Amino acid sequence: MSDFVRTLLPVLPAVSVLMSCWVAGCAPEPAGEPVAVVPAPQLTAARDARITLFGELPEGDPGPYDARSSRALRQHTHAEEGADFDPHVDAAGERIVFASTRHSVRPDLYVKSVDGVAVMQLTADPSSDVQPVFSPDGQRVAFSSDRAGNWDIWVVDVDGRNLVQITDAPSQDVSASWAPDGASLVYCSLPGPGGQWEMWLTDVAGNGRRSFIGYGLFPEWSPSGDTLVYQRARERGGRWFSIWTMELVDGEPRFPTEIAASADYAMILPTWSPDGTLVAYCAVGASAASGDAGLDPPQHADIWVVGADGRGRACLTDGRSANFSPDWAPGGRLYFSSRRDGRENVWSLAPVAPGSHGAGPGRTAWADPDAGLTPPTTGNLSR
Repeated sequence: MSDFVRTLLPVLPAVSVLMSCWVAGCAPEPAGEPVAVVPAPQLTAARDARITLFGELPEGDPGPYDARSSRALRQHTHAEEGADFDPHVDAAGERIVFASTRHSVRPDLYVKSVDGVAVMQLTADPSSDVQPVFSPDGQRVAFSSDRAGNWDIWVVDVDGRNLVQITDAPSQDVSASWAPDGASLVYCSLPGPGGQWEMWLTDVAGNGRRSFIGYGLFPEWSPSGDTLVYQRARERGGRWFSIWTMELVDGEPRFPTEIAASADYAMILPTWSPDGTLVAYCAVGASAASGDAGLDPPQHADIWVVGADGRGRACLTDGRSANFSPDWAPGGRLYFSSRRDGRENVWSLAPVAPGSHGAGPGRTAWADPDAGLTPPTTGNLSR
């Protein structure tokens, strides 16, 4: 979830909640081994009940995140107050839905044409609505909201009608993704303080049927089949998040595969290319803790891309600003949130020449040299 990056998180009284899903993961740290700590950008811009990109439930008001501006790419939203984040583009590549605090301190959902100016407000609730995703047919939007007292998954028509609550449990349920047929959703759930984030499948029909498929965060269903991409923490060393895929065979999880990992970076928020051959994600570097006042914000977070087979890894952004919430739209453009203009807004870049990304990561054609794209490379994420 997402980008809207806030940091300087206070030290929590409930240490078990803080440590249950720190950036380095959900496993307890072995005695005597140092912990590599990365500050957690927030998932929402709400003043309370926040869930961060790293699965935490912080309390208190965050400090602002100050990122250096970078070269202009293509800007799609222009919030002058508040922030626009969590972008998702429909299957036709015509509309974008996103969360925003442009009119309220708590985020609502908005829809606009990709290159248009007018913005339609989809939700208007005193609670926080975040992480919107269009259904495959573009007629509905699934999103996360705390309007029922804790985080749950909801679905609403694109005209704002027929609001339906999909999950209703004491757990914190966020980050929904549609199955290609639009009949099911995958999401992640935190059962309680000190627990691990779990991934679940549920029917959209509202029959209450759901199934547990494993541990992880921010799962996304491949548009080309029953394969999920998600982030998962290692249970040793620095306990960094890495990027994994998992196949669903008759609804059962099979073949969990790590496709991108680093000893120095947390890899988070993965998203599929439209043909399911590539995965984009964020890489966030380490920062030391800054005492009782909280954590220093990351000085940069970049968007990377890798083949679904783990090959052809490359950095797409310039390393001089914080970029989050990638969403790969039809036509090959990657949408993401960034504060490169001083305000958090939705931007996009074109990492792949039109029609070429389907040829496979080994033969990717990298376009638009003025957009600051890095040629494909392999190896460790440290630079």
